[in-house]
Amino acid sequence: MEDRPYVLLSCGMSIDGYVDSAGDERLLLSNDADFDRVDEVRSGCDAILVGAGTVRQDNPRLLVRDEARRRARVARGERPDPVKVTVTGTCDLDPQARFFTLGEAEKLVYCATPAVPSARRRLEDRATVIDAGDPIDLPGVTGDLARRGIRRLMVEGGGSMHTQFLTAGLADELQLVVAPFFVGDSQAPRFVGDGTFPWGPQRRADLIAVRQIGDVVLLRYALSDRFQE
Repeated sequence: MEDRPYVLLSCGMSIDGYVDSAGDERLLLSNDADFDRVDEVRSGCDAILVGAGTVRQDNPRLLVRDEARRRARVARGERPDPVKVTVTGTCDLDPQARFFTLGEAEKLVYCATPAVPSARRRLEDRATVIDAGDPIDLPGVTGDLARRGIRRLMVEGGGSMHTQFLTAGLADELQLVVAPFFVGDSQAPRFVGDGTFPWGPQRRADLIAVRQIGDVVLLRYALSDRFQE
């Protein structure tokens, strides 16, 4: 087994690079056809990872929606939904969030060492809390996922998680959807934050495919020699 899973980053953004608005209402960056594509990608993964901020802000379900895809997973000997994973420094998470309460998939919470005892008290039997070091060791997280049998990991955000995976060189593929509008608000969250990335003017990422899906465009980049068609 590889020392880490194949890591696929998935994100939608506006033309000017924002992934949400600065307000409380969630900004929809995609369309029904692309949501279905994402559902198909999810169904082919062993686990889906989001940051704790995404759990708090978006309250995602992280489930495979299409019943035929769920049945196909069961026929392969898998659970209907991929394992749910989050990474947190403080475990300031609501045990009633949909991440924990919906679906039968295993839930894994990688937590900074100082917060592990309180995280285990807070979440009780809703999730497995794993000590991820202090500061959090992201390569260690991916290594532990591999040891748990996770071969294909989908990272769905938010910006902090995307930034950390990219700057650490832990991403194998990026699927980036561009929505046909601008947000134009510097207070809104962006796709990534500041950091030193392996890809820059002197090392351009490999664009593998471009696909129009209704009014959005999917850009698919290979970010390592482990890229899988």
